[in-house]
Amino acid sequence: MSKAPYVAAGVALTGAALAVFVILPAETGWDPTGVGESLGLTEIAEPTNMELERGMARMETQEVLTLSDTPLPASEGVTDVWEYELLPFESVEFKYTIPEGQPMTFHWEGTGTLAYDMHAHPFEGGVEMTESYSVGEAQEMNGIYTPAFTGIHGWFWENRSMDNVTLRLEASGGMTQATVFTSAGEVDRPLEGAAEAPEGSVEGHAMQSGES
Repeated sequence: MSKAPYVAAGVALTGAALAVFVILPAETGWDPTGVGESLGLTEIAEPTNMELERGMARMETQEVLTLSDTPLPASEGVTDVWEYELLPFESVEFKYTIPEGQPMTFHWEGTGTLAYDMHAHPFEGGVEMTESYSVGEAQEMNGIYTPAFTGIHGWFWENRSMDNVTLRLEASGGMTQATVFTSAGEVDRPLEGAAEAPEGSVEGHAMQSGES
């Protein structure tokens, strides 16, 4: 009797086992046997975002970001308005320098949906201690943000559509200066009437990758 049917069946069983134990956990994060987690394969499908984990842990004990369905009254301090047109698959990062504890009210809106990451880098600790407080996709966002530390605070936006998207940001509060980071470099934006910026910098900071 030919061994071919047994060989074929063995290959099929091996393929099925490979799918359950390896491919599904790595590509989808679904791990029915638990083997994928023990081998670290689920991290491939859903890589750990340490910046977001730090931000979520912070917000469990401290009021940092409060979102609203509608625009909020302006915070005391300076007022800033900024617009930027994002080409298809283009990204930009915008940061305010803000002292610890100085609230900022903000509203941003795009003419289309944008991927975003609202995060901050402390002067003490730098990029290794970055905290993200909200990550996702939206067309607009309103809220009040109170920095947990002195540093640079703001957003990364990416246009993942085939259409140009114009972004408009309105902010008020204790910001002392603004910096725009693009693929071409960074540009400082002085804020009229702002208090003197705190001393310090975030060594090694560059525009966030869209893969973060």
